[in-house]
Amino acid sequence: MSSQQWWRHAVIYQVYPRSWADADGDGMGDLPGITSRLPHLRDLGVDAIWLSPFYTSPQHDAGYDVADYRDVDPRFGTLADADAMIARAHELGLRIIVDIVPNHSSSEHVWFQEALAAAPGSPERARYLFRDGRGPDGAEPPNNWTSNFGGPAWTRVTEADGSPGQWYLHLFDVTQPDFDWTNPEVGEEMERNLRFWLDRGVDGFRIDVAHGMVKAAGLPDDPVLGHEMVGRTADHPMWDQPGVHDIYRRWRQVTDSYAVEGEDADRILCAEAWVTPAESLAAYVRPDELHQGFNFPFLVTPWLAREQRTSITESLAAVAPHEAVQTWVLSNHDVVRHASRLGFEPTPGPSRMGGIGPGDPQPDVALGLRRARAATAMMLALPGSAYLYQGEELGLPEATELPDEVRQDPAWFRSQQAQWGRDGCRVPMPWEGDAPSYGFGPGEAAWLPQPASYGELAVDRQTGVDGSTLELYRTLLGLRREHGLGVRELAWVDDAGDPDHVLAFDLTAAGAPTVRVVTNFGAAPVALPTGDVLTASTGLEAGALPSDATAWVVLA
Repeated sequence: MSSQQWWRHAVIYQVYPRSWADADGDGMGDLPGITSRLPHLRDLGVDAIWLSPFYTSPQHDAGYDVADYRDVDPRFGTLADADAMIARAHELGLRIIVDIVPNHSSSEHVWFQEALAAAPGSPERARYLFRDGRGPDGAEPPNNWTSNFGGPAWTRVTEADGSPGQWYLHLFDVTQPDFDWTNPEVGEEMERNLRFWLDRGVDGFRIDVAHGMVKAAGLPDDPVLGHEMVGRTADHPMWDQPGVHDIYRRWRQVTDSYAVEGEDADRILCAEAWVTPAESLAAYVRPDELHQGFNFPFLVTPWLAREQRTSITESLAAVAPHEAVQTWVLSNHDVVRHASRLGFEPTPGPSRMGGIGPGDPQPDVALGLRRARAATAMMLALPGSAYLYQGEELGLPEATELPDEVRQDPAWFRSQQAQWGRDGCRVPMPWEGDAPSYGFGPGEAAWLPQPASYGELAVDRQTGVDGSTLELYRTLLGLRREHGLGVRELAWVDDAGDPDHVLAFDLTAAGAPTVRVVTNFGAAPVALPTGDVLTASTGLEAGALPSDATAWVVLA
């Protein structure tokens, strides 16, 4: 393995705290539960863990509405539990990355409560984006912006004297007021939050809505209504404004100050930025800014050989001028799990989905899992860093049959039930096939009901089972580490078969044999090159690679 900085080739596993493991039996995951199951991640072979928020929060948006950035919500435990989790992870050789939510706070944050109690124009209101309404009586929102969760992005407050008052901006739920980052006090407080967790030993931060903190001066109307990212994201006045980069240059100085000379101990920053074009997204990983940014264009690329090749080529080319690494991801807590997303026939163009519900066409479960295994095998061979989402190593499908009454995603409510939301990918993990709540906790309760199919996919049902998805992931991660695939050079192979149906690339490193990765998107089996087959996402057919499968071959 190369001695390059750890994050340049790391495999990072996302833990969704609500749904990972429940230690106290209340039906919701918690920090002691996470700590108890960390050996699973050591055995899986990942390098680091990214945890979604566990901070004090009313949980209107599953913790992305933070009321106190420097404390643990009692639902999840205590600061002592967080310290124990971090310490145990480090004992097991796992780094810890936590979420930071800088675009907005909870409406229950002390700052926002102070703002509501204060008068228009006060220093308390200046921490958020309060504005007078339009029209003679201020009854119209200050501009035409809409919320990502549906409906207007502005809510009017009632002033202390009972009169209709100003409006505040919330690009997400009404309980998530946006900060005003032109106020230096906001940046100073957020840096204090970073240092608080760095001092407790975390190894980095995933930045929520990393492209959203700075808004265009004057808050002009959005010329492209809605939030479809067509052309340049920066054409929307609330996204990808130049000022975000100034923030990240300051943050990089903070994290760099915690690095240890002579040790591979960088503290990292990773952007969640739904930004187009690729060059704009790559700007977030310039040498003096963030270490990584999520590669969402790759995530939404359809299961078509030519489109996958184009996506990978453009992704690598975009970060090359900055000598940055690319990240690869197929699932997370905001999108339909790829074991289900790939169970539909692909069509050209981005394939992001807003959820799958009981009345929708349902994915082909077997086909989706087969393609998911092939896609993961291809992804984990790519140079750079990779992110996994909890449960994908079990082949978990989306929970597509959740009853309406159990749904909790604000997108479901804010859209008047027009969007299914993200609950389907957030259902709790199955650990033991025959245990209550499939081992998620000591009782039957789980905050979202688990499909019956999850029992057969539980960790204990797959451990040690030849050909299981869990054992495939363990094999892939072990071989990726052994052969240093994350730091190799990629070269496309153009004579491996029909380019509409076969994707092949070589991974090279000085002094090491070449590893060829072949993915078959077509219906007919494909001949593999001469060499030793390291692994394949499914069994070979007379030595040939079958449909919807990927193989790694050390060339002879």
